[in-house]
Amino acid sequence: MAYILAVDDEPEILAFIKTALEREGHVVQTATATAEISPEKARFADLILLDVMMPGEDGFSYCGRIRDTVDCPILFVTARTDENDLVHGLGLGADDYIQKPFTVAELRARVAAHLRRETRGHPHTLRIGEFLLDLSGKQVLFRDTAIVFTKSEYAICSSLMENAGQVFSKNQIYEAAFGFEGESDESAIVEHIKNIRAKLKACGVEPIETVWGIGYRWKREKQSI
Repeated sequence: MAYILAVDDEPEILAFIKTALEREGHVVQTATATAEISPEKARFADLILLDVMMPGEDGFSYCGRIRDTVDCPILFVTARTDENDLVHGLGLGADDYIQKPFTVAELRARVAAHLRRETRGHPHTLRIGEFLLDLSGKQVLFRDTAIVFTKSEYAICSSLMENAGQVFSKNQIYEAAFGFEGESDESAIVEHIKNIRAKLKACGVEPIETVWGIGYRWKREKQSI
């Protein structure tokens, strides 16, 4: 069971989400505007579903405002199809998005995938050159200093590092990182990879290679410890 917040200015969408997820055993609180969600409620949530286009404060602004204080996955629920808008949203710290209209099955699968990732536990670490993947602490360290990744960025790095040398397509990265077997939006993965690379480049390293026409891989040279 998870505590889920759903914010959307369309009551019909909220009713749809609430019914679908409560039948999965979750507790769902709904709101038609971000002003109805106190900071305490947001911090207590296990996952937030956030509409992008709302009167007053929109989903992008709200995500950017709370991302530093809210640790749970944030999924945008949006009718927008413009790639720049979606890329911008992911850059603000959102983990994923669901495009309207969506089915009950897709909603449940995406929510379950992100909640499952939150509880996934591993007792070991993995060293790749000067990188250390701490699977129990959910951190990537370079020369013993943790790199600050979002949850989605960490999940992608973890999947690539655990399979160093193997090439993953964008869809395979999505499935490996989030556990949702469906068609991902390539712009989401591209944006996450871009953000990951920027943080790695700031450390003076570029371990993620692009294999043109196929996907991405983390350079080989791994050792479990």
